[in-house]
Amino acid sequence: MARIAIIGGTGAELFPHGQDATEISAAGKWGEPSSSLRLWTQGDHEILFLCRHGAEGGIPPHRVNYRANIAALAEQGVDEIIALNAVGGIVPGIVAGSLVIPGQLVDYTYGRAHSFFDSPNDRKQYIDFTEPYTQKIRDRLKQAADAAGVTYTASGVYGVTQGPRLETAAEIDRLERDGCSIVGMTSMPEAALAREVGLPYACLGLVVNAAAGRSNTAIHQDIERYLQSAVALAGQLILSYLASR
Repeated sequence: MARIAIIGGTGAELFPHGQDATEISAAGKWGEPSSSLRLWTQGDHEILFLCRHGAEGGIPPHRVNYRANIAALAEQGVDEIIALNAVGGIVPGIVAGSLVIPGQLVDYTYGRAHSFFDSPNDRKQYIDFTEPYTQKIRDRLKQAADAAGVTYTASGVYGVTQGPRLETAAEIDRLERDGCSIVGMTSMPEAALAREVGLPYACLGLVVNAAAGRSNTAIHQDIERYLQSAVALAGQLILSYLASR
């Protein structure tokens, strides 16, 4: 039996048995995580669900206590983390309402607590972050998507911005020149912290809008239109992933 962590802003209601979950309080050295952990058994696995932005969704991306979140999951002995991240599509072919499994990221954030090892007395951990997302989980996600008949983009570069404001059109042009294909605000330092504690980690991007300057539709109109359909697709993929793992 694997213990699989899912970090998301929403979506717990999509999973069978999720409503009957046990609530676990997990405050520790790094403070309170964004929410209590919801634990339930599904098939052959245990699922731990963490709401990144808090139970009421009120924590903005630059204020998330990423260290407390990852430390809480590590303390609970999870085997891997699947992160659900709402993103905007930058390049043609990555459209609102679809899913993407990125393989790379570019970190544009600042002022966030990026490491567990930032005290002068800590033994320094110069983690190898060449491949920020665990390939084995990415491969399983792709196989699960194929099995479920869910359309997705199999690779991409996630540009992680500071937020909470959305980007300007010129900033999105810059991100595209830098090689980014999607943009969001929550994959860092989350991915690096998971690497520091040795937890396999991958991102499932929920494309909920076209990035600034990439559509004639207002971004918030896109989000209202496509968020729930992207979440539903992610739920289908995750259920397929759990069934085949």
